Amino acid sequence: MPDQNDRNSQPAFDRFATLAARWMGQGVTFAIAALFMLGWAVSGPILHFSNAWQLIINTTTTVLTFLMVFLIQNTLNRDSAAIHVKLDELVHVTAQARDQLIGVEHLGDEELEGLRQAEEDDAGSEVKATGVPRVVGPVSDEFSRGAGAPTGPDLDRGARPG
Repeated sequence: MPDQNDRNSQPAFDRFATLAARWMGQGVTFAIAALFMLGWAVSGPILHFSNAWQLIINTTTTVLTFLMVFLIQNTLNRDSAAIHVKLDELVHVTAQARDQLIGVEHLGDEELEGLRQAEEDDAGSEVKATGVPRVVGPVSDEFSRGAGAPTGPDLDRGARPG
């Protein structure tokens, strides 16, 4: 298991991308950008709306947007990979889950859509046959013991048994 306190094990660009993405997502950063835009707009009449005045904002926003795309994508890729590892672990340790679903994120769009549709069809046929939405874990045991319908976050897909 990696030591989460050892930040130096993470590549420099990943550390930078994480910090930049966190900083760019703050309200203070938005306020700074808004003030920059306001200052630029106010300076228009002073600079007689010159080509240089327009070039400043166009170049700045283009370069920042271009760089932020890569920073955000790097952060999203790592977050997505971490989520997949966690979900794969949950699938692996859950008795009712099928281990064949581990790694399905590597399939193509058509194969994923086919799996999604099959899962929905399977869940729908279980609800029609039993009148009870498909649930896993302790909630299934409650239904099997006749304990009644769960409430709140334990209820699968927000449906109530008929």
